[in-house]
Amino acid sequence: MVKKGLFITFEGIDGCGKSSQIDLAAEYLKAQGIDFIKTRDPGGTPLGCKIREILLNYDGHVAPMCELFLYLADRAQHIEEKILPALNEGKIVLCDRYVDSTIAYQGYARGLDKEQILELNNIVAKGLMPDLTFVFDVSLEVSASRLGDKKDRMESECCEFHKKVREGYLDLAKKFPERIKVINADRGIEEIHKNVVDIVCDLYK
Repeated sequence: MVKKGLFITFEGIDGCGKSSQIDLAAEYLKAQGIDFIKTRDPGGTPLGCKIREILLNYDGHVAPMCELFLYLADRAQHIEEKILPALNEGKIVLCDRYVDSTIAYQGYARGLDKEQILELNNIVAKGLMPDLTFVFDVSLEVSASRLGDKKDRMESECCEFHKKVREGYLDLAKKFPERIKVINADRGIEEIHKNVVDIVCDLYK
C-alpha cells in the first residue's frame, strides 16, 4: 500500500479516544505487513519520558512559556532519535500528538503567539510536518465522562481551557484541510477505526 515513509499524527482534546485509534491503526498496519512505528509526543524517547513526567504530573505552577519549551525540547530529541530515522527507513510513523497539540494547547488555550510557536517548532522539528493528521472531535461532555476522576495536570484544566483547545483544533482543520481530517469521535470505536483506515487507504493507495 505504501512505498515511502509517511508521518501520520493523531490529535484531539483529552478523552477524545485518539490513543485507542492509534492502537487500532497499528494493529491494522501490522496485519497488512506494513513496516511502522508507534510513538507519542511527549515521551517518545527515554529523555522524553522524563520531560513528560514533569509536564503531566508536576504539582506546582508551570509558566506557559516554560511549558512550551519543555514540549519543544521533547520534540527535538524525539525527531532526531526516533521519527526521522524511521521515516528515512521508509516506515510509517504513527504519532500520538505533535505540533497541532502545541498550537491548540499552548497557543489557542494558553494564549501564546501561534505564529511564534510554529516558527519555534520549525526550528526544533527541522521543518518536519505530518503527511496526514487526524483530529478526533468530541463534545466537552463526552470528553469529561471518558476522563473520569483521575486526571493529569493538563486534563485537570478548567472547562473553558478545553473548550479553547477544541476550538483551536477545528480552526487548524479549516486552515489546513488537505492535511487535517476531522473525525466525529462520538461514534463507536470500530466505526471510527473504519473511517481512519478508509482515509489512509484512499490517500496513499
